[in-house]
Amino acid sequence: MSNFQLGLAVIGGLVLLGLVVHSAWSARANAPMQAQTSAQADETQHEPVFDESGFDAIHLHPHQARRLPIDALIDAVAAINLDPLAEEVTGEAALAAMPSTRRAGTKLFSIEGFNSDLQEWETPAAGARYSVFQAGVQLANRSGALNDIEYSEFVVKAQAFADAIGATPEFPEMRDEVGRARELDNFASAHDAQLGLNLRARNASWSPGYVTQMAAQQGFVPGQLPGRMVLPAVVDGAPAVLSLTFDSQAALAEDPAQSAIRELILHLDVPQVDRNEQPFARMCQAAQAMAQSMEGQVTDDNGQPLAPQALDGIAHELQRLYDMLEERDFAAGSALARRLFS
Repeated sequence: MSNFQLGLAVIGGLVLLGLVVHSAWSARANAPMQAQTSAQADETQHEPVFDESGFDAIHLHPHQARRLPIDALIDAVAAINLDPLAEEVTGEAALAAMPSTRRAGTKLFSIEGFNSDLQEWETPAAGARYSVFQAGVQLANRSGALNDIEYSEFVVKAQAFADAIGATPEFPEMRDEVGRARELDNFASAHDAQLGLNLRARNASWSPGYVTQMAAQQGFVPGQLPGRMVLPAVVDGAPAVLSLTFDSQAALAEDPAQSAIRELILHLDVPQVDRNEQPFARMCQAAQAMAQSMEGQVTDDNGQPLAPQALDGIAHELQRLYDMLEERDFAAGSALARRLFS
């Protein structure tokens, strides 16, 4: 081989090597950002510190957090009276008479009994005795106002229960209740709010593991569905303050490390969360912290960056909304608000 040919071979090899190196560098640069191992995390990360100062402490009994009692503010209520000479009804008999479903159309249907020993209304339970009952059907929710068909189904279910225990129901006038339902639905429609902040990757995409790790630093924990995480409330048993979602297909991929995620969504269901949790402030804080650590950008649904002034304006409007909900006894995060805005 001549010196010329040898030179060409060397040059060709160098070019080929350069292409291989460039290809490897490009692949690495474009690969989704990966979660750090435990050892790496110990060196570069610190445990997040959640500052609860500024939040008002709220303590609810577990029974209060779970139970959604019948309330004339949100339910059409029918009294179910026993015969004056009849004995009290046992919890077992009441349970046997309960309808198979607790819905009337798209509305919640409930039956409660007045516990003679505890002197309070409750959902029928074995071992208790009841002197009177009441049935209720929800007037409105996010599916709309109670309509004639749903009211009729409520009457049929309540009447069947009353017949089974030997009692007599007293139903309110359907026209009045349907009218109340429409008014409540109009109020709810005008005072509902669900907010979202988008977090978009500026350069490199993210793997599901990386997203999970970064979100965990802000207090998020895995949700029940793939591609979903939630920020727990300060109050035990209360609904999650925020949700974080990303592509569920990426989370379910055979090799999640190679799945590329370029967008996350932080979501706040305003009426569902107590204002004392300061949900919007925590939403903005989490979005901005994650954007900084993940080389991302906080945007609106159209991909436009959100300026601090815009977020301040939203925060101001939310305070007005909270006040209006409280004026109607539907304070955000309360049992009534969670029922109405469901």
